[in-house]
Amino acid sequence: MTDTESMHAQARSRLKRLAADSLKTGDPTSWFEILYQSAEGNTEAIPWAHLTANSLLMEWLTRQQGAGEGKRALVVGCGLGDDAEALSGAGYAVTAFDVSAEAIAWCQRRFPDSAVQYTVADLLALPDEWHGRFDLIVEAYTLQSLPEEALRVQAADQLARCLAPGGSLLVICRARDAQDERGTMPWPLTREEVMVFSRLGLQEVTLEELRDEDEPSVRRFRAHYRR
Repeated sequence: MTDTESMHAQARSRLKRLAADSLKTGDPTSWFEILYQSAEGNTEAIPWAHLTANSLLMEWLTRQQGAGEGKRALVVGCGLGDDAEALSGAGYAVTAFDVSAEAIAWCQRRFPDSAVQYTVADLLALPDEWHGRFDLIVEAYTLQSLPEEALRVQAADQLARCLAPGGSLLVICRARDAQDERGTMPWPLTREEVMVFSRLGLQEVTLEELRDEDEPSVRRFRAHYRR
């Protein structure tokens, strides 16, 4: 294991401890702020901070061929902002939020001249003024960080409410079969759990199962829903 891989493994182990501690206090998302603050500007302390846009998002965007012009996009749990900046570069007017104020401040330091509106918000209680506003919502790996089905349904409902008529929701997550062990945080989602958006009234366009090139490879779902 290289020094970088060892550091990432230590960071993943620490975030799991932080998440478990937050869950015990009854606040399942407070650990995000603790993690970002304690990183003190070191991106290697943030396991998902690859400083590049999500490849599954970029592949999907490439197929849209300029669909962002004149449209509004919302990035869920934006982290350090790479997905938001990619969407802005594709022509979308982007709002990107995170529950962590430190993550948002970090985005603003990284991209001081960005056109993206970075803001602090709680996925479980999004602003009323966002309802019906966005033509594209990108949710990558945030739902799978919520420990309980009821919280995921609540979050999914909030996102569905924010989608404009004809708008698209893109969901990217780790995948598992219903009979598989649930594992540890971040918890992979089953196909049925991803399909909560259909039950909330959205139309499923595609639900792909993909594998990355890691060893061992990781299963993921990429789902596209439309209002």
